[in-house]
Amino acid sequence: MKLLRRLISFFLALLLIVPTWAVIKTWYAATHETIRKADAIVVMGAAQLDGRAGEVLTGRLTEAKRIFDRDFAPRIFTLGAGAPGDRFTEAGAGKIWLISNGVSAKKVISIPNGRDSYASIEAFASKVGSNKTISSIIIVTDPYHCLRSTTMARDKGFSATCSPSRTGKGSLESAGIRYLIREAGAYLAYVTLGRHGIHISDHVA
Repeated sequence: MKLLRRLISFFLALLLIVPTWAVIKTWYAATHETIRKADAIVVMGAAQLDGRAGEVLTGRLTEAKRIFDRDFAPRIFTLGAGAPGDRFTEAGAGKIWLISNGVSAKKVISIPNGRDSYASIEAFASKVGSNKTISSIIIVTDPYHCLRSTTMARDKGFSATCSPSRTGKGSLESAGIRYLIREAGAYLAYVTLGRHGIHISDHVA
């Protein structure tokens, strides 16, 4: 009986400790920037409207341009497919925005595949997998999305850091506790299930 009580107490403690650990780790990654020079900047996709970047995507693109202008990396990749029926993709809208804001078209590569974080990272890895000049990347995304996206990229063999967006709905100033908790849960889902081939889509990220 005592053994059963101990086992129950242990599992209850795990149910409390593990989610708390994920929340703290997600928050820490969002608030402690580790950016360093890399081979490429990778912008995670977000909503677009008929070729125009939405507010979240604009925040990410603004940050990508900021670090590109500071010579942190020589090229920018934009990721993300479009919703069914869309004329434009998230990657395409991102490329349009960057070129319209002064980045040379030769420096921007769009990869219009992937409706969620994992699929987008996988599409990027497949695209540049044979390109030995790209081994280190700076992912640009929302602060609370940094931990999960860099973890996925590292699992694909890249040396990845994150430069979080500073403006828009996904920034620390605008994102609420619900976003933090959601991302902590998504991170747990990825490390426990995603690494074993069971992927849960997050196409709203």
